[in-house]
Amino acid sequence: MFLQLEDYMLPCLNKQFFGVDCLGCGIQRALSLVFHGEFIAAFKMYPAIYTLLLLAFVVGINLFYKVKYAQKIISILAVINVIIIVSSYVIKMNQLI
Repeated sequence: MFLQLEDYMLPCLNKQFFGVDCLGCGIQRALSLVFHGEFIAAFKMYPAIYTLLLLAFVVGINLFYKVKYAQKIISILAVINVIIIVSSYVIKMNQLI
């Protein structure tokens, strides 16, 4: 028996206790899809995956090399991520109703 990456994913406690997805539901599976090269499926699973990866990359680079406008870039990416996450969550919840 081969273990898959999905065997190590954390369950969503919000979904387990209340039966409703949280704002982060799908991010682990989307990241797994990115690692497997399934880029479109990853976007469909969690639309903010690529902007979150870009944000993590910018933050990581800024830890080692101080970028001149890093704080402004990080702030803009954070706002974009919040907008994408909330809007995709609202769309997903409206489809369930």
